[in-house]
Amino acid sequence: MAWADLAAVAASAWLALLLVPWRPWRTAERLEADPTAIARVDLGDITVLMPARNEAAVIGCSLAALAHQGSSVSVIVVDDGSSDDTVGVASRSGIESLSLIQAPPLPAGWTGKLWALEQGRRAVTRPYVLLLDADIALAPGLVATLVEKARRERLALVSLMAAPAMSGFWDRWWMPVFIYFFKLLYPFRLANKPEASTAAAAGGCLLVATEALAGIGGFGALRDAVIDDCTLAALIKARGAGGTWIGLTRSAVMLRATGFAGFWRMVARTAFTQLRYSYALLAMCAAVMLVVFVAPMIALIAGDGIARILGAAALTFMGVSYAPTARFYGQSPLAIFALPVAGMAFLLMTFTSALWYARGLRSRWKGRDYRRGSA
Repeated sequence: MAWADLAAVAASAWLALLLVPWRPWRTAERLEADPTAIARVDLGDITVLMPARNEAAVIGCSLAALAHQGSSVSVIVVDDGSSDDTVGVASRSGIESLSLIQAPPLPAGWTGKLWALEQGRRAVTRPYVLLLDADIALAPGLVATLVEKARRERLALVSLMAAPAMSGFWDRWWMPVFIYFFKLLYPFRLANKPEASTAAAAGGCLLVATEALAGIGGFGALRDAVIDDCTLAALIKARGAGGTWIGLTRSAVMLRATGFAGFWRMVARTAFTQLRYSYALLAMCAAVMLVVFVAPMIALIAGDGIARILGAAALTFMGVSYAPTARFYGQSPLAIFALPVAGMAFLLMTFTSALWYARGLRSRWKGRDYRRGSA
């Protein structure tokens, strides 16, 4: 095919993305903390469950933010075999309702985070449990706002995509792109519809009804899941225990900036899993990404008149689709021009994920290798 033909395909694909009814590129699904909600919501109904593995550098800030959510919130920190001072920092947090649990050695067939969460879940007696990563800080009133939304809309699960720290090149420029791609893979508007088959959640800040979690068999029902948050949403949605909802927020912020190596590992951890470990889907994904990201740029630079027009149109549609994300996270408009480069980098990260799988690994995270067939 000529560059004009490839650019036409790319332009059509980006235009179709802009026009699909569920508009995954928008940022309409969002929720911010309402500090006044603390006075309206019984925080005695909430347990915060925080798994932690070598989080001494950030867990103190996360717990300090929890202390401003309300005096009745119960907090359970589950130490997942930390080799640093995670337990010591947590114990010095000053939260009166804090409980510390040491997770037993990780058994075969479980991922570390889910094993830690299951140990904490068994100690939960309140109606709602908030799963919160140790490197996320919440704005005052966010816990009460989450519970209020769950009750008002009869939701069994409410989750928020925490905002990046936005410090450092990779965190400032590429973390919003990661969230943009996540929204394309798991359109929030579809995921939030009870009748839709799409299910999505963000595990870093996730409120779930305790009864709904017990109804699926606890975390044992997804004990080996690599994309555990979306799997949890899918199981709850399939059981009909209540609606699920996911949205963006600036009221939950990641405390740790993601560097180049960490960013690469984060994407590679789940990329091939999202393709269901299929090399055929990997080849299709590579072909599509080369067409939609690379072909327009080559057509614009090396093509003739019509190829350049079509290449410019594709890049314009691409930029329009990313603009809401860039605005939401306060990025420079120039971030739009980094999208094609980021797209190709994400493809290379997916190849890394596939290479891990070819070497017998399903995933690699937090110093642990999860091997194929280990479940």
